[in-house]
Amino acid sequence: MGGENPYLEDAEVRLPERPYRVTFRHDGRETQVEVRPDALPQGYDGREGSLLSIALAQGVPIDHACGGVCACSTCHVVVERGLESCNEASEDEEDMLDLAPGLTPNSRLACQCVPDGSCDLVVEIPAWNRNLAREEH
Repeated sequence: MGGENPYLEDAEVRLPERPYRVTFRHDGRETQVEVRPDALPQGYDGREGSLLSIALAQGVPIDHACGGVCACSTCHVVVERGLESCNEASEDEEDMLDLAPGLTPNSRLACQCVPDGSCDLVVEIPAWNRNLAREEH
């Protein structure tokens, strides 16, 4: 799946202008990713420069049942550090987040959350937010 949701308003997003790091915490381990503005992942689900596209490009497992178009809450993550560098959540994203279990003040949908590169991030991928059935790629 994947693509664009024609029913969403365009969110105000600033793409990074300098390199930064994202540390993904998942399945009891950490994966550090160096993100370079001149090499943002292309061809992955989610907004350009989103946490989802960055994670998928590095093989970090984040479920995203809707294909990264802000139509579900399976890509719910918690931004533990660096949230101030991310775009504001849209009303559509907040509506979807209301459906996510374990919501926190730092919860975001990975498909919509785009860091601007002004600081490094630490992102927790909740273990309980996994689909029971998953297609192999």
